[in-house]
Amino acid sequence: MTRRFLTFDCAGDMLVGTLDEAAGKTALLLVTGGNELRSGAWGGQARFAARIAAAGYSVLRFDRRGTGDSEGENLEFRNSDKDIEAALQTLREQCPQVSRVVGMGNCDAASALLLASGAGCDALILSNTWTYDAVEDDAPPASDEVRRHYRQRLADPAAIRRLLTGKVSISGLVGSLISALRPAPPPSTLVEEMKAGLSRFGGPVTWLVAERDRTGQAFLSAWDLSGAEVHRCPGATHSYVEPHAQDWLVERALAALRD
Repeated sequence: MTRRFLTFDCAGDMLVGTLDEAAGKTALLLVTGGNELRSGAWGGQARFAARIAAAGYSVLRFDRRGTGDSEGENLEFRNSDKDIEAALQTLREQCPQVSRVVGMGNCDAASALLLASGAGCDALILSNTWTYDAVEDDAPPASDEVRRHYRQRLADPAAIRRLLTGKVSISGLVGSLISALRPAPPPSTLVEEMKAGLSRFGGPVTWLVAERDRTGQAFLSAWDLSGAEVHRCPGATHSYVEPHAQDWLVERALAALRD
């Protein structure tokens, strides 16, 4: 495996990427979410890319316009289709043996791939897909499942006893209850736009959800996954920082790359 840094053009702006090269004919295009850099939280994306490349699949990570080392204006995930397409073209140019590219994104990077109908990728891995147009403090509303959980706790005498005896943090519980008992927001127009984008994509889609992530739980409530390939990682938080979750994420990505 060889890692090298490269630059490429997107609508007149210079984007910066990192390519982990391997000999395989299938490659992974890793799209970052939010304003996250291609190195990822605590270098997690770099370690992830190295493990995928060691298994024989090239991986390109990149900073979209206005983030990290890349030039230009940050147009957010809704307008990142050109960035993804430019990165995909660069991956194919730099790895001419590659005939199949799988696009992968977490949170609003998954949303960006859906809005762009895959942006030219042959298959998609979409994790903890963001389903809300705008949410205060960037925290997704509680899902139906979370609201049911807290309503059940309020009706549980044992839970009330733990609260009264100080075994449960009152301040933390109050904040969670306020969020959980708030009525569900109206349907997001973003969800409908993403469904429309998906309808124009002809390749396979693998859906991933971290079971301790509110964004992932909100996605499960907002999306009809009947007949879809959905994988849930027990005990995982949003960025899969837990050691078992990192291994799980690599396994799921490799399974999609092998298909």
